[in-house]
Amino acid sequence: MLAGHHLSLALLCALALNGCALTVSNPRALIPLDRFVPLEQDKRVWVEPGYEAYGARVAAVLPAAITQVEAAHYLPFARSPRVYVCGTAACFKRYVLTPKLSAAVVPDNRLILSPNLNNGEIQRLPALLVHELAHLHLGQRIGHYHSSLPVWFHEGWASLTAKGGGAEYVTDAQTRQAIRAGHRVNLTLRDLPGMRHRAASSKLGVFEFYRQSMLLVGWLKAQDEARFRQFVLAVQNNTDFEIAFWDVYGKGSASKLAGYYDEVLGDNSADELPVQAAPAAPQSNLAP
Repeated sequence: MLAGHHLSLALLCALALNGCALTVSNPRALIPLDRFVPLEQDKRVWVEPGYEAYGARVAAVLPAAITQVEAAHYLPFARSPRVYVCGTAACFKRYVLTPKLSAAVVPDNRLILSPNLNNGEIQRLPALLVHELAHLHLGQRIGHYHSSLPVWFHEGWASLTAKGGGAEYVTDAQTRQAIRAGHRVNLTLRDLPGMRHRAASSKLGVFEFYRQSMLLVGWLKAQDEARFRQFVLAVQNNTDFEIAFWDVYGKGSASKLAGYYDEVLGDNSADELPVQAAPAAPQSNLAP
């Protein structure tokens, strides 16, 4: 416990030096949203003019998506969520700089849907909406992609909330086989403002990174949901990730989650049969 206490003090000092994850000064947060209009039937959905039918599809699944996110996060949204719907590639490119995405939450907590979800990826809309709303929900409380929260947890929790949304092109069995081959999320990396450790930092593809991260978060929740709830409520109260983890679990996240990898390495009975291939991944994706 003494070592954990010293770690907590060190992390508190680092957090104080880093400051909060304020994003309103980000240039992308200053791009005006004057090219969208509120949808008549649901003012939480703002659409690029001419794409009201796309907006109506979003509005139809939005209430259930909000309910799903709030249940998974054990808290309501701090503010009523708003979804911006781009019907054209030019609209999406104006607000989202990373190419080939299907949806994104960008500074300052702006949830933008791309035209992909109105065209070739229509079937992905409900799950990806939940995934991005999960990011928005957390962002409302701690800031857009707060650097104290590792990317693997950020994306794993969103994918778990979305019941696989964002990680649907890799199966659980494929992920476990990859782990046995030595391909693991690097849980020891710590993000800093301006330096996030994404999929490539663990030498994984984006979908592989999302799926493995989702299984890690899901395992943690399944071990003891009461503790998981206590932990994520602390995170949503802007407690540093590792400090919250030590406070609730009495050890660091990498040490605790080594138990998941031990279980995978010790039991492959569920994966002895040939692994069914996941659906072919699209060219676009969520943010890595």
